[in-house]
Amino acid sequence: MKYLCLVYLSEENWNACPDPTCFAFAEQLAKSGHMIAAEPLHPIQTATTVRVRNGQMSMTDGPFAETKEHLAGFYLIDAKDLNEAVSWAAKIPPAKFGSIEVRPVRELDLGVAPS
Repeated sequence: MKYLCLVYLSEENWNACPDPTCFAFAEQLAKSGHMIAAEPLHPIQTATTVRVRNGQMSMTDGPFAETKEHLAGFYLIDAKDLNEAVSWAAKIPPAKFGSIEVRPVRELDLGVAPS
């Protein structure tokens, strides 16, 4: 099953974990056969939020919501169950400075036509 491990960091801890440390972990995850993809994100100041309401598109600079921690990157992994996914998430280096949200990826239900 696929799990998305979302890395959240505060602005103060955005660069607390060096890139080589994260890269080494990604290599370990890849060698284990569990990694599907992983990418860091630029700081929140580079975010643009897009909304469409009543057919009208609007853009806002910055993240979707005001929060203490912001999405800093992700690891998309393949794990046999939630316990294995959480075990890998606990090893993600930025977990020492922020938090990792682990969410199962669901398959799209293509059997129902939209109305």
